[in-house]
Amino acid sequence: MSNRKYFGTDGIRGKVGESPITPDFVLKLGWAAGKVLARNGSKKIIIGKDTRISGYMLESALEAGLAAAGLSAAFTGPMPTPAIAYLTRTFRAEAGIVISASHNPFDDNGIKFFSIEGTKLPDDVEEAIEAEMEKPITCVESAELGRASRIVDAAGRYIEFCKGTFPSELSLNGLKIVVDCANGATYHIAPNVLRELGAQVISIGIQPDGMNINKECGATDIRQLQQRVLAEKADIGLAYDGDGDRIMMVDHLGHKVDGDQILYIIAREGLRQGQLRGGVVGTLMSNMGLELALKQLGIPFARAKVGDRYVLEKMKEKGWRLGAENSGHVILLDKTTTGDGVVAGLQVLTAMVRNHMTLHDLCSGMKLLPQILVNVRFSGATDPLEDEAVKAITAGVEKELHGRGRVLLRKSGTEPLIRVMVEGEDEQQVTELAHRIADAVKAV
Repeated sequence: MSNRKYFGTDGIRGKVGESPITPDFVLKLGWAAGKVLARNGSKKIIIGKDTRISGYMLESALEAGLAAAGLSAAFTGPMPTPAIAYLTRTFRAEAGIVISASHNPFDDNGIKFFSIEGTKLPDDVEEAIEAEMEKPITCVESAELGRASRIVDAAGRYIEFCKGTFPSELSLNGLKIVVDCANGATYHIAPNVLRELGAQVISIGIQPDGMNINKECGATDIRQLQQRVLAEKADIGLAYDGDGDRIMMVDHLGHKVDGDQILYIIAREGLRQGQLRGGVVGTLMSNMGLELALKQLGIPFARAKVGDRYVLEKMKEKGWRLGAENSGHVILLDKTTTGDGVVAGLQVLTAMVRNHMTLHDLCSGMKLLPQILVNVRFSGATDPLEDEAVKAITAGVEKELHGRGRVLLRKSGTEPLIRVMVEGEDEQQVTELAHRIADAVKAV
């Protein structure tokens, strides 16, 4: 595990007004990042944000810090996280910075960086930035100070990029699509992409007010989308999270389609088209039904730790180009460099149009197994995962599943929780077994 003080697996995140998401910290972060990144060449940094009210304050602070270090900031305004990765590449900028806390509530915010290649910053660069944070702020000569500018056509550029990932010989004519933008960064992007490709679009979650991002809408709460799809008799519903790097779907019957099912559809379509190179990466939380369905197709499958950073690492290690988390982060390395909800959605729509099949039918080759997750709070004093009684009960449960299910115990990366997950063919049995292990963990 790294010894970094501020950077987590996905940048720096927290409650606004509490350390580290304060104006003075972010000013210093901008300066420190500027000092490290100015060693390259273009001296330009792209800054994007989602629709949180705190974005205005934080982008000003970042810009001041960068300017003091001699770097110029180019603002995009509210844009999806993957759009900043894309624009950083196309502008050959030193780096891209996104001000977002993704699927979290509005009073959280975060800062994440993209390298010139549109990928997350290497560990050594993050460590160099943290080392600069320990020094007092200095300011370059007046003639060397950075400037601020705005990229006026940022949305148009990214919309064209997304459309370019959809086959030019196909169109979405005749499809009725409900899209839920979570009152987040895709609100002025996703509906336009789908409309320009020919779909009839009904949009919800497109009135951000700075405080309603992810609130009872978007990929983390699809109830509103399910109701709307049924009410409109739509063909499909698409839901993004606040910063547009995740997607969840709803079929015409109102059923949820998650990241595992989306991954399966894209992998199978890639196989059909002869475009799938190698296998597919999921995570420890990916449903066993995905693994079994891919096995039937002869597609290799590997599991990474939970977190899109680890999925990407495993993909690169294997030389594969497709990976996803069941939460809806889908990474398509033959299309872009990071998880992109809009692009992932278009690949599923491609499969629907090309095969004249509904989303419901596209999912039918894969059966999700019942997966029960129980969270148990624990105090840091003892490690329940090392307890002999817990180990014995877990081993007993695994034996009971006869190799037709699996058990996973892991510590949450963000809270003092042990997550107990049991998966198998019979929901009642799986529930009983999960609680049996959870009770053993609680007893510790």
